[in-house]
Amino acid sequence: MPSPPAPHRILSDRVNTFGQYLLKRYGQRVHKLALHAGFTCPNRDGAKGHGGCTFCNNVSFSPNAESQAPIAPQLDAGRAVLAKRTGARRFMAYFQAYTNTYDPVDALRERYDSALTHPDVIGLSIGTRPDCVPDAVLDLLASYRAKGKEIWLELGLQSADDRTLARVNRGHDFADYRTAVIAAHRRGIPVCTHLIVGLPGEGREAAISSLDRVLELGVEGLKLHPLHVVRHTRLAIDWKRGEYQPLTLDDYVTICADLVERTPPAVIYHRLTGTAPRDILLAPDWCSQKWAVLNAIEAELFRREAHQGDRVAAPSLPKLVSLG
Repeated sequence: MPSPPAPHRILSDRVNTFGQYLLKRYGQRVHKLALHAGFTCPNRDGAKGHGGCTFCNNVSFSPNAESQAPIAPQLDAGRAVLAKRTGARRFMAYFQAYTNTYDPVDALRERYDSALTHPDVIGLSIGTRPDCVPDAVLDLLASYRAKGKEIWLELGLQSADDRTLARVNRGHDFADYRTAVIAAHRRGIPVCTHLIVGLPGEGREAAISSLDRVLELGVEGLKLHPLHVVRHTRLAIDWKRGEYQPLTLDDYVTICADLVERTPPAVIYHRLTGTAPRDILLAPDWCSQKWAVLNAIEAELFRREAHQGDRVAAPSLPKLVSLG
């Protein structure tokens, strides 16, 4: 009988994690450094809408969202902290806050080049929306990949249900996501898709449906995130009125384990949970406790004697972009 999971495990024996992928590929620990490059969002500046998504206070997703220092100083500061805390010496520059492809391509190139010139940066993760990846941007990312850089396009889909996307004021639909994924894959760019579990009107079956649609189209990476209620959002108003009830920790852990079991082993999990700073988090309280959630997911997989891919139903899935 196997021993119970130790505290603060990183699930690597049951889930194909991004940290383990980087360790195997580069022979050492590689950490992401979150950057704020001063971008905005078409759902905020009026191009698609105003006010952003109903759940969005970007500080909840990116601790550096209020910082707009030049890229190099952000990298130096983040590198110093992570090197001291983890011993890591190589890094991925993670353009995280807001929509990081939402600018003319020359402006994007300047920011991306600034990150890639840092001697310890091995590549880029670019967080963006599915409706903000024109051909010129994808061609730029493909050019970096052709030079041997580790490049990931992170698409914030959140849900594959257009009704939910409209309900939370996303300003795009699943067709936009499909177009972006096909165009990225045509250029050999791996995609990491973000899904939020517990969006208004969605539960376990909706989460499974979104995962199935994403896998059917083909994806190299996934990020799961519980929906949390943070200050200064439309969702916070709905929650205070009793119109939205967040998932319990047990519900999230169960759904997360279900999704992991349904995910092919080759797909890389970049994240299994997300947190928000306590000073802006309203609910649920457990969304401030990263390790408690990860340990609970590990314990649930252990209880089930489950591993990623144990319940993959599709007889055949699209060929993924080569990561080697």
